[in-house]
Amino acid sequence: MNLPCPLEDSPGVGASLLAKMPVKFASKLAPTILLCCLALSAQAETFSAKVIMVMDGDTMLVLRGNQKIKVRMANIDAPEKDQAFGQQSRDSLQEMIGKKQVQIDSRAADQYGRIVGTISLDGRNINREQVRRGMAWEYSNFHSDKAYVGLQKEARQLQRGLWSQAGPQAPWVWRKEHPSTQSSAAPKTLSDAACEKKHHCAQMASCEEAQFYLAHCGVKSLDGNRDGIPCESLCAGNNK
Repeated sequence: MNLPCPLEDSPGVGASLLAKMPVKFASKLAPTILLCCLALSAQAETFSAKVIMVMDGDTMLVLRGNQKIKVRMANIDAPEKDQAFGQQSRDSLQEMIGKKQVQIDSRAADQYGRIVGTISLDGRNINREQVRRGMAWEYSNFHSDKAYVGLQKEARQLQRGLWSQAGPQAPWVWRKEHPSTQSSAAPKTLSDAACEKKHHCAQMASCEEAQFYLAHCGVKSLDGNRDGIPCESLCAGNNK
């Protein structure tokens, strides 16, 4: 689920943001901010696509024409799959958009090659709906849409979803405390060279790895029935 580019809503603030930071932090963040801004300028568009797999509460695989694209929802961060409410968050998103044609307002491509954008269906903003349901956190430090702040406040007051817990933990905090359990992050950091190494489901260690090889490497042998879901024995449970 990892965070997308922090400048996805306002790429023009990159230089001023760096200028306000201590030098030691600015020097470390400059390459990331530069890549984010370049991605923003290259990826902004609105298009229609069919959701073929909901991977977690803020990430999906869609089919646009003949191209499979991984999309990360902007302005929100859902619980990790191994985190409390991770499965409920995924199920909530699956119920709203699974196997449906959606509109995607893309803003950027993140460091994992995913499109980052807002998902809409029948006029409803699905990103906001996940926050309203208490199935994802908003992070207002990275966007200027105050509607997300209001929706999270409402969900928290009414104890919806993850807010029914006594002390819900933000997913970015959880990831720092559980670096070894982030199986979904590993395939996203594989290099292109890795694409030449595996071609069969028997070689895959997880559904996430199979999804990477299908979506990023184009290993069609993993999707024998051409339904967009690789290695049914590994991924069948992830697509309920």
